[in-house]
Amino acid sequence: MADVGDSKACNFHDMELDDRILKAIAKLRWTEPTLIQEKAIPLLLEGKDVLLRARTGSGKTAAFAIPVIQKILNYKQVAKEQVVKALVLAPSKELCQQIHKNFLELTDKCCREVRCVDISPQVDLSSQRPLLIELPDIVIATPSRALAHLKSQNLVLKHSLEFLVIDEADLIFSFGYEDEVKEVISFLPAVYQAILASATLSDDVVNLKKLVLHNPVTLKLEEPELAPASQLTHYHLAAEEDDKAAILYALLKLHLVRGKTIIFVNSVDRCYKLKLYLEQFKIPTCVLNSELPANVRCHSVHQFNQGIYDIIIASDEKALEESYSGPLAGKKSKRKKDKESGVSRGIDFQFVSNVINFDFPLDVHSYVHRAGRTARGNNQGTALSFVSVRERPLMEQVENHLKQGYSDDGSLFKKYEFKMEEVEGFRYRSKDAWRAVTRIAVREARLKEIKQEIFNSEKLKSYFVDNPRDFQVLRHDKALHTVKLQPHLADVPDYLVPHSLKRLAGVSNKRKRPFSRGTTGNISKTKARYEAKRNNPLLSMEFSGFKKKKKS
Repeated sequence: MADVGDSKACNFHDMELDDRILKAIAKLRWTEPTLIQEKAIPLLLEGKDVLLRARTGSGKTAAFAIPVIQKILNYKQVAKEQVVKALVLAPSKELCQQIHKNFLELTDKCCREVRCVDISPQVDLSSQRPLLIELPDIVIATPSRALAHLKSQNLVLKHSLEFLVIDEADLIFSFGYEDEVKEVISFLPAVYQAILASATLSDDVVNLKKLVLHNPVTLKLEEPELAPASQLTHYHLAAEEDDKAAILYALLKLHLVRGKTIIFVNSVDRCYKLKLYLEQFKIPTCVLNSELPANVRCHSVHQFNQGIYDIIIASDEKALEESYSGPLAGKKSKRKKDKESGVSRGIDFQFVSNVINFDFPLDVHSYVHRAGRTARGNNQGTALSFVSVRERPLMEQVENHLKQGYSDDGSLFKKYEFKMEEVEGFRYRSKDAWRAVTRIAVREARLKEIKQEIFNSEKLKSYFVDNPRDFQVLRHDKALHTVKLQPHLADVPDYLVPHSLKRLAGVSNKRKRPFSRGTTGNISKTKARYEAKRNNPLLSMEFSGFKKKKKS
């Protein structure tokens, strides 16, 4: 094993890549490789096993996709038969779809020569068999799905595989894929080039490295796990459980939070409780969790990326695990969950301006991957965490861990200046709305949305194939209406808006000028009375014929 130090900087044209790959890169408007791409691509083109460790959003997918495509194109020049050359494993269906999309973009100019398929969707094996019979060059799947096809002999790799890629390697074991990965390896040839990509170097990654890699190069870049403080700003706001909902309501309604936002909670029930709460104030949101169908989750992320709606409420990947030994661990859940779904990890949310931790994450790695959804590439972002007294130790753990990557010795978390007494009026509305979301309402909302989405995705599948525009109109932020809605709550009266925020909220600060007298053009007091009398028919009416007779 060797650590890679500094090497001579280069760009994509210096890497001796095929012109078709360079044209695809130019179409994506990538002007120069990221640091991980600059270091990893030459090593992979040399045929080395590599462990990639770089922070979320640093371009790890392209770092392994480009050399895989290049080596397949080289093989095609002398190949006599079509075979499967690369197997890419990822822990979630959403991540598989994202990787597939990236491969399609990079093979845009050579799609006839290099074919790629994603077999992660949970459909009948027989329906995916035709895709594998054509022997695509690259197969993308979750470990359990790949194993199912290998056992059924729809996929045979014993004599053809050249590349094995495992993305988000630190989640493979935590999602319960240890046995599946070991069994998949038994179906592979003795010699192949292996690539592990991960945002962290946990003990699980070390164990997986011993299982998969042979004398690897460990490419660990000297950079913080998250974007620098100049790009990603971390805020904390002290809030107990009773105040969190009121603060969130005020932040959204007063437009203090702008841009695309992901709100993280620690359980699926909290997703729906928060959605139903915001729904009462006509704040449209959609939920993303492990219990929704895979195609619904993917479609929700796609529409969020397209800007159709701006707020997603997501449950963390810790909710997928059967048990958790952290300081805030709860009871084991009896609900059936999809272990192939991850939210704070792997999914490519695009152009996210804000991450709000409504519930503070249960450990350091969860915070890293939550905050990593924003400030991607060269974009700016903010991460705002609501922190109660019992969550304070967790925040201190996160801060101590992250400050190791920053040169500034000061506090990483900046205090979000928010005076609760100035929005006291919001609290009264909030309490009633929060109490209205009962456990029964949450349960009914979950059942209603799942039934609704299953109907949309299955019963109308053929219709949406013929009418793709109608499919785009399909919204995932529809109101669930399991809580009684009061229309007047959608508006914020002027008296609730703090004086300092009236201009930001679109409320005028100007007071009506009092009526002034004695100036030119103003009506005098006497004339005003006369005008009022003349304009009032009851006062201006004259009576005749009722004169008293004079005494003779």
